[in-house]
Amino acid sequence: MQSTRAFTTIGLDDPLATVPDRAGAKAANLARAASHDLPVLPGFVIPVQCIGRDERYADTHDLRAAWARLSHDGERALVVRSSSTLEDGAVSSMAGRFTSVLDVAAWADFRRAVDDVAASATGPGTMAVLVQPQLDAASGGVMFGADPVDGRTDRVIVSAAPGGPQALVGGEVDGTRYDLTRRGRLVGAERDDGPLTPLQLRRLARLAARAAQVFGGPQDVEFAFGHDGRLWLLQSRPVTALAPLPPRGAVLLGPGPVAETLPDPLSPLEEDLWLVPLDRGLGEALATAGAVSRRALRRAPTVRAVGGRAAADLRRLGAGPGRRRLGPLNPLPPLRRLRSAWRVGRLRAELPVLAADTAARVDADLAAVPSLHGLTDAELAAALHWARATLTALHGLEALAGTLVGDGGPGAGTAAAHGLAALAHGRSRGHDDARIIASDPDVLSLTPPAIAPAQPLPPTPSGAGARVPGELPPREALRLRIRWVQELGARVAWTAGVRLADGGALARPELVRALRLDELVAALDGGALPADLERRPAPPRTAPLPAAFRLAGDRIVAESAPPGDGSPAGGGRGEGLVYAGPDEPPPGAVLVVGTLAPSLASRLPALAGLVAETGSPLSHLAILARELGVPTVVGLRGALDRFPPGTRLLVDGDAGRVETLGARTGEESVA
Repeated sequence: MQSTRAFTTIGLDDPLATVPDRAGAKAANLARAASHDLPVLPGFVIPVQCIGRDERYADTHDLRAAWARLSHDGERALVVRSSSTLEDGAVSSMAGRFTSVLDVAAWADFRRAVDDVAASATGPGTMAVLVQPQLDAASGGVMFGADPVDGRTDRVIVSAAPGGPQALVGGEVDGTRYDLTRRGRLVGAERDDGPLTPLQLRRLARLAARAAQVFGGPQDVEFAFGHDGRLWLLQSRPVTALAPLPPRGAVLLGPGPVAETLPDPLSPLEEDLWLVPLDRGLGEALATAGAVSRRALRRAPTVRAVGGRAAADLRRLGAGPGRRRLGPLNPLPPLRRLRSAWRVGRLRAELPVLAADTAARVDADLAAVPSLHGLTDAELAAALHWARATLTALHGLEALAGTLVGDGGPGAGTAAAHGLAALAHGRSRGHDDARIIASDPDVLSLTPPAIAPAQPLPPTPSGAGARVPGELPPREALRLRIRWVQELGARVAWTAGVRLADGGALARPELVRALRLDELVAALDGGALPADLERRPAPPRTAPLPAAFRLAGDRIVAESAPPGDGSPAGGGRGEGLVYAGPDEPPPGAVLVVGTLAPSLASRLPALAGLVAETGSPLSHLAILARELGVPTVVGLRGALDRFPPGTRLLVDGDAGRVETLGARTGEESVA
């Protein structure tokens, strides 16, 4: 038994080696595993208290004696590894952040290796040095006791390669991936092209179960099989950044048909002014037609904001998987499924007249609105409430008209066609955008709503206005009024923001977008503004939503992995411009690389995404990226050629999807 002084070395079989503050987390985990009879190589630790001491740990008799015993006086190669107190924790693994030195034999080389590992410490009193024999491995790799990307705890994920795990965890090779049940059976087709046998896979699954029992949860394990067939545990740490699973029965969401109405990110005030009435109107239409019970509508919304973007319950709107066709905003399943057929029949007969009457009333109300600058604060608040109530009615009628009345048949006009004709007419006369909108508000159908000082109109397409659009059917007439009422709400809100800014309540008018509607109404009534207003992002800077997804808390989980040869490595979703140079990438860039080199670790925090041509989701850099919330896709062959610098990419690390976003045309391509 050693004395109570600060020892120069501690054997892994010593109870003191299980104390992370002395041995560092990596060595402490191995010592704890060895104490529970898990297969751990022998070794010793130079404790934290001895690293950096004035008496020069490298010259002590105790250290040299420990080196001589383990290396057989330099005849057996050793591995000198970091064992920081900051790594291998439950929240952050710090994987690959510190130095390890392989194939160390001679005493002088050993001293230099210890110095190199000690120098990789991030601060005083944080680094111990772990020394073990170097294993001549037949195969090795990484094993996760749960799927870190899908979040499934009933799976064991193994990535293995010939030799030891060093090349695989360093991202230099992809390795062979095995998805196993807890009992070690392969999920999916059998494979015989990898380095591991079915028996070895079952042994690994048993090791995963034993490690989880010892440490109280799924472990990220580095392992190796010797040429004699023995299995060794080289490292064990908690699985960090485990993706959450959507709860059972989670709603299938997607932008679906509502993206046509609200395609852009929404600020809090825009959500209240436009998304809330859209949800209420669609719900009223669904209930009126008998497609969804009012109880179900009260239990969950039909339309909601996810990360500031509009998303809908796809199955409720009839837009779920398996639907071949869907009108742009058709909330109803086939009519044969409606329980209130008699009511639907009456609605079908009455809707054209009802839609025309409603459009006429809205036109009259809009025409009666005076100059917004002449309205009192109370009148501005009343105008916002009127706009929201009117939108609720219009959305409900439009949804019913689209399903029960149809689009008017061949030759019928659309709101967009009327808008293009008005735009071409105004541009041919040299009018600016403001004058075109004032003379013919049909052009507003070409732009989404936004609370802003002015709405720029799109360029005039060639040939626009050459054809005279037909008369608008009921649904298109209602859609046009929806856009007009949205515009009124946007202008009233902006006027309120300017007024509050002029009075000193707001620092600048655009901050009005970050308010909720009740907060704005209270401010117009003389109330105080929220203290955190300037810290609210309005709108949030979020990537486009997947076509179909479910929510696990606030996390978006894509419904299924799309086609492509990349592997998901987690980290969520991000969007940015591709950077592939040797220098530090700008903040918010997507870094596209050939391999997941450890030197990239310092670049990760500023990235919006990471795409690699090679590498494994279980490599050190992929683990770090998940911990930092950097969307990562690995093993995407030809990524450097397919995504040149300056390309705008959407990286979905959870689904393994990389999309090229067309900044001007809106076109996308999927890898």
